[in-house]
This record gives sequence, structure tokens and C-alpha cells, in this order.
Amino acid sequence: MRATKQFNNVDTQSKIAINTDELQAMLSCGRYSAVQIGEAAEARIQIGKRIFWNVEKIKSYINSISV
Repeated sequence: MRATKQFNNVDTQSKIAINTDELQAMLSCGRYSAVQIGEAAEARIQIGKRIFWNVEKIKSYINSISV
């Protein structure tokens, strides 16, 4: 199987979908909390076995729950 190509020079804020590790970094939290936030925002994208998160949905969800 071929290795997944990584694009490290692309800013996370300019991506439309990110993986779970990038979601953790974006939210500054652990894996469990990041996945909970992503699922609450209904931002999960599954392609085969890979899981991505819709950045726009995450941002709008965070803005809607912030006081």
C-alpha cells in the first residue's frame, strides 16, 4: 500500500477538511475532546477508513456555543 502524501506547507486555517491530529492542534485539546466537538458539530467526513473534519462546520459550531 502506498503511504499517504502529507502537505506540511499548507496552513490548517486555509484547508477545508483536516484530519483528527490537525483538529486537536486547531482546538488545542486532546483526541477525545476534539472528536466530541467534531461530532457535536456534525463535521465528520469518512472516506474509506480515513476520517476528516469539515473546518467551516467546526468554526461555526464553536462560535455558536461560545458565550
